[in-house]
Amino acid sequence: MAGSSRTTFTKRQKERARLEKRTEKEQRKAQRKQLGDSEGLTNSHPVANLEVTYDEEGQPQGFDFHDFGKQ
Repeated sequence: MAGSSRTTFTKRQKERARLEKRTEKEQRKAQRKQLGDSEGLTNSHPVANLEVTYDEEGQPQGFDFHDFGKQ
């Protein structure tokens, strides 16, 4: 019987740690939500200056993922 109390204690510790982590995560989420969209725009990545290129027929060519990596 003494051996089973150790596993119960360990399980309770893990559960407490999991709940604390979840609570902290929810608090951070609420804080971000409270800041709103205006704060979110300042933290976004800058938009690359995309240049539209045309083929021989005058049709615009599509962008590649390499085009978005330029800064």
